[in-house]
Amino acid sequence: MRILADANISHYTVQHLNALGHDAVYAPDLLSPKADDRSIVSIAATENRVILTQDLDFTNLIALSGAAQPSLISLRLSDSRVANVNHVLESVLPDLEERVAGGIIATVEDTRVRIRQLPLN
Repeated sequence: MRILADANISHYTVQHLNALGHDAVYAPDLLSPKADDRSIVSIAATENRVILTQDLDFTNLIALSGAAQPSLISLRLSDSRVANVNHVLESVLPDLEERVAGGIIATVEDTRVRIRQLPLN
């Protein structure tokens, strides 16, 4: 999976995702650390990457755009320590891998993953 990790995702998580075989990059490495969310959405769509974030703003931005891409994985975990985030992602990403190609917003919570197909109506 091609992933663009937002600034609120740890570098260690990006490294972990790459070690698992994903193509993960850290948004501040591609854009200015002060880049706005729209710039991150734009580069994710251009590079066919899934945005990985803990920022609620991306859900609204993508949902209101009416676009089918980029996909979004939004983490809503009670424990956002790197080890837990890495464990959860290792568990849920295989199930999401095929679905992100069609455009989704996946909200990953402690006990479930909610998936909404893009574009939202």
